[in-house]
Amino acid sequence: MLAVARGDEPADLLLKGGRVFVPGTREWVRTDLPIADGVIAGWGTREAREVVDVSGTSLTPGFIDPHMHLESTKLWVDEFVRIVLPHGTTAVAADPHEIANVFGVPGVVALVEAASRLPFTFGICASSCVPASPFESSGAELDHRDLARLLDEHGAIGVAEVMDFPGVIAGDAKVLDKIAAAGSRRVDGHAPGLRGRQLDAYIAAGVESDHECTVAEEADEKRRKGMWIFIREGSASRNLAALVPTVLRFGTERIALCTDDREPDTLLHDGHMNDCVRLAVAAGVRLEDALVLATSNPAEYHRFHRLGWLGPGYQADVLCFEDLTRLEPARVWQAGRLVAANGRTLPDAVAATPAPAWMHRSVRLDRPPGPEAFAAPPPPGGRARVIGVESRSLSTRDMVLDVTDPAADVARIAVVERHRQTGRIGLGYVSGFGLARGAMASTVAHDAHNCMVVGTRDGAGDMAAAVARLAEIGGGQVAVLDGRAVAEVRLPVGGLMSDGSATEVAGEVARLSRAAAETLGVTIESPFMQLSFLGLSVIPELRITDRGLVDVTRFALTDVADV
Repeated sequence: MLAVARGDEPADLLLKGGRVFVPGTREWVRTDLPIADGVIAGWGTREAREVVDVSGTSLTPGFIDPHMHLESTKLWVDEFVRIVLPHGTTAVAADPHEIANVFGVPGVVALVEAASRLPFTFGICASSCVPASPFESSGAELDHRDLARLLDEHGAIGVAEVMDFPGVIAGDAKVLDKIAAAGSRRVDGHAPGLRGRQLDAYIAAGVESDHECTVAEEADEKRRKGMWIFIREGSASRNLAALVPTVLRFGTERIALCTDDREPDTLLHDGHMNDCVRLAVAAGVRLEDALVLATSNPAEYHRFHRLGWLGPGYQADVLCFEDLTRLEPARVWQAGRLVAANGRTLPDAVAATPAPAWMHRSVRLDRPPGPEAFAAPPPPGGRARVIGVESRSLSTRDMVLDVTDPAADVARIAVVERHRQTGRIGLGYVSGFGLARGAMASTVAHDAHNCMVVGTRDGAGDMAAAVARLAEIGGGQVAVLDGRAVAEVRLPVGGLMSDGSATEVAGEVARLSRAAAETLGVTIESPFMQLSFLGLSVIPELRITDRGLVDVTRFALTDVADV
């Protein structure tokens, strides 16, 4: 590479005639890019074994997602890479705490090994909250020694989102030990709505980023206090429009775009990080600033020292745009190798790296519960605490409703423990789905990933049938009416991911969504994404796990009848 930089030897590849984006100065510089051994050797013309004329195009660094969960795409890592490369994503920082909650360290190691064989930078963070809180029953637990093992032996790039913010603020020794395990590496945060003195304590403990802001004022405060903010634009949580004002007011320092959770149909139809950039521009962010939020800033935060720029010595992750308004790259090079062109990954670019067989069949029930397990009577007088959900938000409301009122939008909700055959079931009520008939269930249930099921108030039989079907297919998501599955998404890898193609999974997701709306009468957007987060006992205000109803504001278990 140095010989090519000096001009003593020919480059492997010369990209000739394009204009190159410079994140630091927000300039577009017309220059040739010589590439050797997968690295940009310099600027300006060189002799080269292969010359590609990119005249009239714009070249940018590959896009980097600073916070995402592979499992939320429902795709195993090789298929995920095949789908996002044509959209220009060449690197991610992934928190595999969904796999970790099911399989522990072996699951994370299997992901690391599979990702290492792909033309992609897949930075793995050591999951800090397995389980997310003491109210969840996961398939495994990780302590600070496990995090140290992932960091020191398996190349984890930092500590993943610290979700137990009450534990951090209170100085819980186990949580602080996990933060300390990071050493000089990054510690990601998860602090929805945290402000004032509590935020001060959270940051002072060593947490450096947050992706849970929903209003610009919250993002402003966190940035003022030194945190990095990741603006999330996923499938269910879409915070970009609300948070763009913090970029317009204060610029691009300590801020980046991220996806967090994107479904396969969103990836196929809308894109990945390129869609986030496109939406940021549409919301008023200057194109050059939006590009910084998806390239050099994520690279700086995660210390991907050789990514995010197209300067000498940087890895040659290059996006070639013929039209910057659409932000769909015409060609994508990863480490100097052409991997995607005209919206498609090249046929041999991504080798098949299937998940190990032992990651299948992870739904372990002593026996599927019968209808009686879901048919608990309402509290005396009918008034109960109800989980209130709404579209495009992961936060819930702590509602009090008469659950016997036939006019009320109230459904039953239950969580069935599926890892250790305990038979434990948490029962409650939920409002906002608009469910009119049948039941819907999922083993994608952040973060412990037990079987979560919602049914009508007289639908205990369909709830039982839904859980039984999930056990039969090894996990996934299902819609049931009159005891029969009318649509399903099979996710046999840990009950979280498919071993099929993105197109197949997206088709199943689309059929399931139609069945939920047309057959079950569900009215909420992205109902299965919403359902999957109702067990996450660290997002306000009310959640449910196999151990019962969780008042996140008080960070304590509570009773349905405690009104």
